[in-house]
Amino acid sequence: MSATNENTGQEDEQIAAAIQDVEEATSGEIRVFISRHSPADAAHEAQRQFAVLGMDRTPLRNGLLLYFAPANRTFAIVADEAVRFRTGDRFGPDITAAMMPAWEQGHTLEAILRAIDAAGSILARHFPRSRLDRNDLANQVVRD
Repeated sequence: MSATNENTGQEDEQIAAAIQDVEEATSGEIRVFISRHSPADAAHEAQRQFAVLGMDRTPLRNGLLLYFAPANRTFAIVADEAVRFRTGDRFGPDITAAMMPAWEQGHTLEAILRAIDAAGSILARHFPRSRLDRNDLANQVVRD
């Protein structure tokens, strides 16, 4: 395995662990998608991946996708209907504000971890975890 693949694997493990940590306080579901492509419209591509990943099929409809395309420094955040209903449009700006300083400096992993932390806080506030909750979506990073 090359150093790049090894680093990617370590980063993916860190990201998955961060998702698992924040999901302990919420019934919400977070996924991270990292694209090697440079989409012309990151929001459109994120919406497409949201559907491909089945994030619109969770029982509570409280999934949130953090989509990153480091090659052209774009990202998008897609939330399912229950998240949008309970938070309005506040989830996007709050997550963006938390991650943007690191993202603008090219610190992709740090930006992703900050986005996960912010998303987890928002989801925990609006979708607290109960003893009946289960993890409906995998925590692993998805890459193309």
